[in-house]
Order: sequence, then C-alpha cells, then structure tokens
Amino acid sequence: MKRRNFLATLGALPAGSVLVAATPPPAVRTIETDVLIIGGGTAGTIAALQAGRLGARTILVEANSQLGGTTTTGGVDFPGLFHAWGKQVIAGLGWELVTAAAALNDDDLPNFTKPTGREHWRHQVRIKGALYAALAEEACLKAGVQLRYYESPIAVTATPGGWRVRLVGKGTDVTVLAKQLLDSTGNAAVIGLAGLPRLREKVAQPGTLVYRLGGWDMATIDMPLQQKRANAAIAAGELKMTDIRGNIGGFLRNGGDNAMHVPGADSSTSEAHTTTNIAGRASMLRVLRFLKQEPAFAFLKVERLQPETGVRETYRIVGETTVTHDDYVKGRVFPDAVAHSFYPIDLHVDGSIVPKHLDEGIVPTIPLGALIPKGSKNLMVAGRCLSSDRLANSALRVQASCMAMGQAAGVTAALAARAGTTPSQVPLADIRRELARHGAIVPPRV
Repeated sequence: MKRRNFLATLGALPAGSVLVAATPPPAVRTIETDVLIIGGGTAGTIAALQAGRLGARTILVEANSQLGGTTTTGGVDFPGLFHAWGKQVIAGLGWELVTAAAALNDDDLPNFTKPTGREHWRHQVRIKGALYAALAEEACLKAGVQLRYYESPIAVTATPGGWRVRLVGKGTDVTVLAKQLLDSTGNAAVIGLAGLPRLREKVAQPGTLVYRLGGWDMATIDMPLQQKRANAAIAAGELKMTDIRGNIGGFLRNGGDNAMHVPGADSSTSEAHTTTNIAGRASMLRVLRFLKQEPAFAFLKVERLQPETGVRETYRIVGETTVTHDDYVKGRVFPDAVAHSFYPIDLHVDGSIVPKHLDEGIVPTIPLGALIPKGSKNLMVAGRCLSSDRLANSALRVQASCMAMGQAAGVTAALAARAGTTPSQVPLADIRRELARHGAIVPPRV
C-alpha cells in the first residue's frame, strides 16, 4: 500500500480506535497441578469440588461456558435419584449443591417418604439449571479450583510422575503437568487420546433436545383428531415419529419438555455434535410449524429451549472392573464399592423407552475398579463412560449416580496425588473415610 493510501486508511478509523498488528500465535505455557479434570459436567464438577476441598491443587477444564452438563446445558434440571425405598442412598457434595439450588429459589423438595412405585420421577428434585451452574462455580472457586472454560485437550501423554495434557482454547495454548488425570467428558475423550481402549454400541441411543411449548388449553383439544393429524404428517414426511415419540397426546400433556428423540445422537466429536444439535433444533421447528396450523394452537409459544441436544451414550472404558446388567439388577455390593446408584434400567430406542424397574429393596453399587481404566496409572474416569455393559450403563448414567462416582473419584485422585501413588493403590479404607467425612453415603463392606 502506498504511503498516502495508508495514511488515508488511518484517517478513516473511528474516533478512539487504534490499529494493532496481527495477533501472533499464542505461546505455549506450562502449568502444574495435582489433579486435572477434563469435563465440568455432572461428575466432573463434583470431582473437582471434592479434590479442592481436600487441599489438592485442582484444575477443571470445561469446553462450554458453564458447569453442570446434563443438569444445566442439557436441561435435565431434575437430577436424581438420591432416594430408594424410603431412605436416602446418595448424598454428599452433589446433594449439597442440588438442595442449595432448590433452597435459594424456594423450590419444594418431593416427599421422599412417600413410595413412588413405578413413577420414579416423583422423587426427582426440580431445580433451576442456571442457578445450579452458578452455585457450582462459586463452590469450586471457594475450594480453590482453577476453572478453565472454552478449552479442550488435544494431546495426552503419560509421564513418569503423571500426565502431560495439552489444552487449546480461544487464544490459549497450555500444557498441564498433572499428577492425577480424571476424564469426565462423558465420551471418554481423554482415554481415547491416551491410546487406551474404549467401547461403544453400533447404534447409539437417541438423544433429546429439552424444550417446552405452551399457550393451549388441554380441555379444548380433540386428542383423537390430533393423533390422526400427527400420523398423517408423519406419513407425509412433515413430521418424524421421533419428534413426538409417536404419541402427540403425551407430547402435548407435557408441553414437549423431555418428550422427543434425536436418532443416533453423538457428541464424541465436534462434527458429530454439530449434526446432533442441528437435528434437535430441526425437530423442534417441525413440531412448532405442525401445531401452528391448527386453530387450537393459535397462541402457541416457545417457553423453553435448551442450547444443546442431550446425548445418552457414546464411549465407555474398559476398566479394572465392569458393572454388568446382572450386577446392577441384583444389587451386587462390590468389595471396592465406593458409591450407590439407583435408577431403573432405562434404555431408549427411537421413539420409545424400555424401562425395567428394580425389585423392591435392591440398591446397586459402583466399584472403584469401574472408574479405573484397565492397566492404567494415575488415571480415572467418572460419569457415564465408566466401565459397564450397555444395560447397566443406561441406569448408571443418571445424574445422582454420576455425582456420587464423581465425589469418589475426586477423593481418590486427591489422596493419590498426596501420597505419590496411583488410584488403585490408595487404601480403600482411606477413600471410604474421606467420603463419609464429606457427607457421602458409603455402601457397607462385604
């Protein structure tokens, strides 16, 4: 550019603006920590809070803008189940945050002494997801946890004393040297980067975009007519059966909410997650436009719309112990049990759910070995990617159970970092003692 043209360009800059040089690539910095947790969702948040409260230098990395995962961004703001058969079986730090969110918003808790039968959802605790995220963030910061949003790992390498993890984000390139590494991505993404084996199904369970519609009076709705219209729209390709799980009546009674499916939902890569989110929003628009054609829905409006489609399963690890369906439904108490789980077997298929409730009195347990990748050192997982078969995982993946295993993983990782050992070598008695000291309900010894 000639000098006079360059000066003319400068003269065209708005008042107060300055011309800056092109931003150079970020320099790679190195930081050290005791415990590095990748994934600030249901399990990772609780693991970080627990490790921080035990005095471990803790870093929590979250690719999105807030903590909480399924409870917050995913919109499943009714976490459970914490109670079984008239008594509480999961407590600790997850319960602390859930009840704090309910109390701060004056939300009522269910009557946990009243049996639910097969209506297990009656014991779900309804909270405001965004408020939970704010409280979780506050608690982590008070515990000394370093939060790193908008970052993801791109390389994971074992070192003699732990792990080297390279994180990249907006204008950021950081290498973290960690004594203990915890994968709470839900996708076992760190396990994959570390070159360890993972399992997944050929066809994933469908996901769900949580949204709610309103503006109609159910008393005025001709339900047989609406089902006939929906069937015709599905046949014509205007709707998909999975948009309403084939049942317009159930969809309308709930205002949508958790009443749709996105087939093949996958969050294991950015490309797959993009496709999943686009499919979820496209489904919502189909339903909205379909209903708007009918006079009964003239005043229909969108009352709630989550930014992401929730995903139920991707990868699982191959652990030192694998929780099977038989273990789960029989309530096996593992010798290294560190937490309870309680939820029906909850396998989703396109357009429907195949629930199988537990027999009365059964309360399954989660073994420490299911959180440790087989043959690994200084490495754990927490959340839905734990070592389990598909049917057991369909129940283990719910929030209360993930919070419980997150707390157990946080304790174990902090103690391992303190002692300079690996998670499988931390005395079980020490883990159980610290869990109980921090409010967790620990399964009985066998």
